[in-house]
Amino acid sequence: MDRPPENHSDGQPPFWKQRRNLVAFLAFLGFFNVYTLRVNLSVGIVAMTSSSGTKASEFDWSPELRGAILSSFFYGYISTQLIGGLLGAKIGGVKLIGYGVLCTAFLTILTPMAARYSVYLVIVLRVIEGVFEGVVYPGIHAVWSRWAPPAERTRLGSFAFSGSFVGTVFGYPLCGWLAEKYGWPSTFYVPGLVAIIWCVVWLTCITESPAEDKRITKEELNYIVDSIGPTDKNKISFLNYPWKDILTSMPVWAITCAHFCENWGFYTLLTQLPSFMNDVLKFNIGKGSLLSALPYLVMSIILQFSGFFVDWLRKNEILTTTQVRKIFNCGAFVSQTFFMYLASNSTSESGSIICLTLAVGLGAFAWSGFSINPLDIAPQYASILLGISNTFATIPGIVSPMLAGIIVQNKSAEEWHWVFLISSGIYLFGAVFYAIFASGERQPWATIKTDEKNGHDNKTFDAKV
Repeated sequence: MDRPPENHSDGQPPFWKQRRNLVAFLAFLGFFNVYTLRVNLSVGIVAMTSSSGTKASEFDWSPELRGAILSSFFYGYISTQLIGGLLGAKIGGVKLIGYGVLCTAFLTILTPMAARYSVYLVIVLRVIEGVFEGVVYPGIHAVWSRWAPPAERTRLGSFAFSGSFVGTVFGYPLCGWLAEKYGWPSTFYVPGLVAIIWCVVWLTCITESPAEDKRITKEELNYIVDSIGPTDKNKISFLNYPWKDILTSMPVWAITCAHFCENWGFYTLLTQLPSFMNDVLKFNIGKGSLLSALPYLVMSIILQFSGFFVDWLRKNEILTTTQVRKIFNCGAFVSQTFFMYLASNSTSESGSIICLTLAVGLGAFAWSGFSINPLDIAPQYASILLGISNTFATIPGIVSPMLAGIIVQNKSAEEWHWVFLISSGIYLFGAVFYAIFASGERQPWATIKTDEKNGHDNKTFDAKV
């Protein structure tokens, strides 16, 4: 059951004409936009609260208040993870993602006006943005449960997710340049407008399932349906989901734990790296935002190769799905533990930048493990499993910026040492937990029974997925 299927893709159109690759490309651009809508505040808040030359800062916000503003997004984000997973499983993820990003983009454009009225209105806006953006990650697994053949899950999923990190790579320096050239309000207007354009393209070009796509070839449609099975005919009531089995499954909790631990280090640096560059390394906002993007550049490059490599290892039966998920996930976590520890003790600019770049960048291998894992163990419930794991994985987004705000009172290197040391320990715990409890096999409670009229007997369908 743990062996991946062979890829019977003969007779399909070339890859640039395959509709599932268009879904992946537009999903990549979607996550690109999602993350530019996040990092803009991390850069913008530095420009909003820093004085330059004779010009005083526009806002006098304390470190604690800045931490509260940066974490406010995640209060809304955590509230809609499971809801997004349930809606994705029920209605599909395409419209869910499109309208979620659209609402977030509109609210982002309103942020400068809100900031000049009241800091508390900014916090409220960011909470609401989090509510709408919270459905996006669970929604993409609902898309892949209908569009991604099992032999291509890691490649398609990893490529789409890498848009998050490419968005961070471009978002940091772009917002830094916009803030210096046109003022901090432009760091909200430009990403918001670009995201709205993407939403229009996504909602008009992508359908909920291959069967609804009028431009897909018969060969590609048959290949996807034969690989995945008739998912559209297997919708059940929320109340009839195997909730007890899901919530007591250790492979589910292994995914959740790994997601939490990876996000702790990721969110710590996503929200705090520009501040660290400014406080300790004394870089201006332009140079600081450019160097802040380096870890995510490394991550986005590695993720392109790791997705293909994982699927190659599975397809050629070099490693089982369970083995490849554990090796990639735990290997990444151990490496991140090491480099985050080195960063906490580094005394040089170049040493700090190199260690932090590797500590984040190597996380790409982990994303080829835990983030695709829900599609291995329960594809029809994958959006729900990601909703559960991302609910817990959003907690670091709330806690880590506030904890950093409490620890870093004097903007000293000694205070930042503790911020990085905490992340190092959390990575190590995640490696151990995932190594013990993770699985790549479809779980018994996720087996779908199909009737003969669908062209699949129970044994055949289970083996294919």
